[in-house]
Amino acid sequence: MRGSRLKATLSVVLVLLLAACSTLRDREDFDKPHSVAVAPAVDTPSTQYIESEQAKHEQHQSGFRLLTLSTNALMSRIAIIDNAGHSLDLQYYIFRNDDTGRLVAQHLLKAADRGVRVRLLLDDITMDDGTTGMFDALDAHENIEVRLFNPFNTHKPTALSKTMQMLVEFRRLNRRMHNKSFIADNKVAIVGGRNIADDYFDADDKNNYRDLDLLAIGPVVQESSRIFDAYWNDKAAFPVTAYRTTRDSKEDLAKLRPELDQHVRAFAQSDYAQAVIEELPDGATANRRGQWFWGSAVLIADQPEKIELDEDQPTLRMGAGMKALIAAAKSELLMISPYFVPSEQDEKDLVALAHRGVTTRILTNSLASTDQPAVHAGYSGHRRALLAGGVQLYELKPVAGVKQTRTQYASAPGVSLHAKALVVDGGLVFIGSMNMDQRSKLLNTEMGFVVDSPELAKAVADFFATATLPANAYRLALEAADGSGGGSGQLVWITSDDGKSVTLTKEPEVGLVKRAEVLLFKILPIDSLL
Repeated sequence: MRGSRLKATLSVVLVLLLAACSTLRDREDFDKPHSVAVAPAVDTPSTQYIESEQAKHEQHQSGFRLLTLSTNALMSRIAIIDNAGHSLDLQYYIFRNDDTGRLVAQHLLKAADRGVRVRLLLDDITMDDGTTGMFDALDAHENIEVRLFNPFNTHKPTALSKTMQMLVEFRRLNRRMHNKSFIADNKVAIVGGRNIADDYFDADDKNNYRDLDLLAIGPVVQESSRIFDAYWNDKAAFPVTAYRTTRDSKEDLAKLRPELDQHVRAFAQSDYAQAVIEELPDGATANRRGQWFWGSAVLIADQPEKIELDEDQPTLRMGAGMKALIAAAKSELLMISPYFVPSEQDEKDLVALAHRGVTTRILTNSLASTDQPAVHAGYSGHRRALLAGGVQLYELKPVAGVKQTRTQYASAPGVSLHAKALVVDGGLVFIGSMNMDQRSKLLNTEMGFVVDSPELAKAVADFFATATLPANAYRLALEAADGSGGGSGQLVWITSDDGKSVTLTKEPEVGLVKRAEVLLFKILPIDSLL
């Protein structure tokens, strides 16, 4: 009797859980107007400048600037917002309610005040009450609309926690929109690896990412807008109002204005902001200085339907394009991927490249610099085969002189790699949101630019060369018992100390707890989720 009653109770609880977590609604009991990108116009100083630059080049070519410095990447976004005349379309995996997030939000609000249409499409994975409240308030502006992609149901008072929902609806909620794009007036766009948060712009006091974006003008911008529209109007994109509580968002907007102003004024007095201002004359897009790299370009992107379990077809994925790009290498392949978890076939393909004479070099995070020990566990098992097959591996160091404690858990001190890029034969370049791992290939949605430009390729290759200097990265090798690097033997990390080569025989600069984490994750069958 007791057992039957327990089973009945568990059945009722399970039904309630499933009902509570049915977040992708089958009916639209909210306002979700269809909208598309504005037609490009040449009626502002910025668009007139862009038009004059395009006129100097062939019609099919697009122009690019490589945003390597975090401060320049932030101020380029601010300058673009401030110069927008008609529209701003932002699509991000993370947009935090922190110093840089509030700075961007304040400038978006000012743009909306002067009549610019603002569309914000955000993944819901990192949204908390404070962040959602800020976007609720922004959405109350007549010129701002905010949508959440594949949302949880935590924005209702009766909702379960995100953790509980993830347990119940893991297959759906495990698939996220990882895209990053920033488009103004359908004339200029930024696509790359950076989200909108302090740690992507060197403004965090604990850990910051090394990342890459491409600022683009030309026909590839319209391709970016078409992809944005596809996601914006997809059935998995829900207005933030669909999950709004009974609070008065107009009143919230009125409160948000002075809060943003006060917060940004305080931020402007920080050492970080002062450093940014000092760089502004030489780096910011607003001053229209710096070199444009020109070339033919395409935007490759996953289709939004990729997240739908019943329609997950290879044709919806950009993976085939990335595979073809890598396979086309004839002399050299440079790969930058912070989360690098190749499949068995990927491993074989990379080794095959090396065997046919293609110099194949890969930069990823070390265990000390990664913020994802589970990913390192998935990657580390491939190192020996890749090195034995002729692939060159480099692992980014954390900040020099900052060692992890023996008990440090799941964190990276100082610096962590976040850039995602490829350079093929010194001419073709990919920069975007896609990691070379199974999560990016199969689960999340991704996007990026592929550009045919030797000049841009050299700039990214220079970034790679600097990042892989002994001061910045470990070079991995297999060392034989006699100390030779014969392609077999013990895995070692090669670095330098005062100009002298140093060989290490275990994962450098990392404590026992993080090592134990990796050992635990290696036991679990989770590579397909990484």
